[in-house]
Amino acid sequence: MLELLAQLRTKAAIGFVGGSDFVKQQEQLGENVLELFDYCFSENGLTAYKLGEKLASQSFIGWIGEEKYNKLVTFVLRYLADLDLPKRRGTFVEFRNGMINVSPIGRNASNPERAEYEKFDLAHNIRKNFVEALKAEFPDYGLTYSIGGQISFDVFPTGWDKTYCLQHVEAAGYKTIHFFGDKSFKGGNDYEIYEDPRTIGHAVNNPEDTIRIIKETFF
Repeated sequence: MLELLAQLRTKAAIGFVGGSDFVKQQEQLGENVLELFDYCFSENGLTAYKLGEKLASQSFIGWIGEEKYNKLVTFVLRYLADLDLPKRRGTFVEFRNGMINVSPIGRNASNPERAEYEKFDLAHNIRKNFVEALKAEFPDYGLTYSIGGQISFDVFPTGWDKTYCLQHVEAAGYKTIHFFGDKSFKGGNDYEIYEDPRTIGHAVNNPEDTIRIIKETFF
């Protein structure tokens, strides 16, 4: 895959986008990831690099402002305190650059505790009801709530999905943007950018699909 991408880079600018922070992406793709790609987009492009240089970044706190953020987190903590849960651990609100992550049991839960909580959560709709309460309390905040994994949900500004990164590519004058993703179905975290009119979307299931389509399209 790396060899093919190196060849592709002689014909087009290449990049990647993901929801994880840059440190996690380095773990996944290699320490030298900034040298391998023209564009590197962490947290859906809120942190962005072009040819190894960091671009202007956006932050959740900068977008929402301290006053609204304070009200949001105060509500979350009060709601958490009133939940009747069999177990609690630690780190119930994790502050990230582009979002906050809310976990009723706490992100410090062990793997067995996470599995146990997930069953409890599904049986009692803990996260689902929590999200509905937040939507009702803050209808004008312009936030999206995304339940994922076993124990938590993300809160981020509406529109800060993977399409956020496209502004950086458009700013450089690119008119034809190909996107490859394996979660391109509705509800998947590639759906918005796959369906975006600014991209030519390629739905893939594995690296072999990606390699085949790249060869068919560019070589």
